[in-house]
Amino acid sequence: MKKIIILFLVISSTTFGQKKLDKLLNKWNTRNVPYMSVETLALPKTEAILLDAREEKEYKVSHLKDAICVGYDKFKLKETLAKLPKDKNAKIVVYCSLGIRSETVAHKIIEAGYTNVYNLYGGIFEWKNANFKVVDTLGQPTEKIHTFSKDWGKWLKKGKKVY
Repeated sequence: MKKIIILFLVISSTTFGQKKLDKLLNKWNTRNVPYMSVETLALPKTEAILLDAREEKEYKVSHLKDAICVGYDKFKLKETLAKLPKDKNAKIVVYCSLGIRSETVAHKIIEAGYTNVYNLYGGIFEWKNANFKVVDTLGQPTEKIHTFSKDWGKWLKKGKKVY
């Protein structure tokens, strides 16, 4: 009986947390870019070009392995497109801290003609919360995540917060 109660609490807190994140993303996003879950991206068969829509100082603390930093404040579509394959059907996943800035960047890439573009649901925070690895500038695993601000940092449940 005790195991059932613990399982219920774990499932409930996960569902509750996801509902709160849904509410936040619905407030800020227009959902004009489909989401990809961190679990789907982590599958070995999921090959995608990863674009990090956070600022360089955030990227330098940690990022998803093989991600390309494209930024947000000074995002340049032309420079980003030069880094992408000519195949407009290539799978591209854009992420940021939670999935708000990345939606804007991903939408611009879609407007440029790419057809297989996704916004990572919950961003690098959700990635780390699910216990997936992030790396530093040397490519070494790290627990550090730049949280953008203390307000946004409340969404990061695992890892070491850097402000």
